Amino acid sequence: MIARVFALVSAVFLGTATLADEIRLAVTTSFENSGLADVLLPAIKEDIDLDVQLLVVGTGQALRLGRAGDVDAILVHSRAAEEAFVAEKHGTYRREIMYNDFVLIGPKDDPAGVGKAGSVAEALKRIGVTKPAFVSRGDDSGTHKKEIALWRAADFDPETFAAWYREVGAGMGASLNTAAGLDAYILADRASWLNFGNKANLALLYAGDAALFNQYAFLAVNPEKHPHVQNDLAVTLEAWLTSPRAAELINGYTINGETLFTFNAKPE
Repeated sequence: MIARVFALVSAVFLGTATLADEIRLAVTTSFENSGLADVLLPAIKEDIDLDVQLLVVGTGQALRLGRAGDVDAILVHSRAAEEAFVAEKHGTYRREIMYNDFVLIGPKDDPAGVGKAGSVAEALKRIGVTKPAFVSRGDDSGTHKKEIALWRAADFDPETFAAWYREVGAGMGASLNTAAGLDAYILADRASWLNFGNKANLALLYAGDAALFNQYAFLAVNPEKHPHVQNDLAVTLEAWLTSPRAAELINGYTINGETLFTFNAKPE
């Protein structure tokens, strides 16, 4: 699903029909695939009467939408790219909201021995040497950016990889489906993996390295560059996303008893 639209809701104020406030928020496919939006968006509507129109794209595309003024705010997970966005004055500032982690998924029989690795760098070296099928999102998303950084930290250049390395140019759910079909390794965020239904012969093989930390942040688009953006609604949404109510919902969201995200927004 490219975008999830929560319909405009009419309300009556002083006898006149009016439209509820609506904000355009670009979010990552990993956020959408986690299922957390299904918990947060109805609560946002209930608490602050704000309809949130989600544009579900990779982090790179979300930032491009922000640069073009096509959304009011973004929720993404690639710190260096986010800080560049703010430094270029496309965003007012960056506000951390929650985190989870990346995990390495692969065939249950683990032909590369990823599960025996002592670090994520070693895990990727095992894959790079044995060359089993590996699926890369290849879409300039936060997950893709992290994957490329991890390969380089392991002294590999993905641009030199051969046919065993499959760049699919797709979101997290579609990429996991491809990996399931190919019995391939893939880097995924834990939330998308836990919420993924078509696991086939895949299993979570490696996790826990500090390098796999995955922070999500909220950035309001700068109204000085794009006067038409709804900065007041972005500020209202940010206040809700960093509130105790949001913390309760984010920390309480689980699948099969496993927590998918941890709230870590700090007071201003």
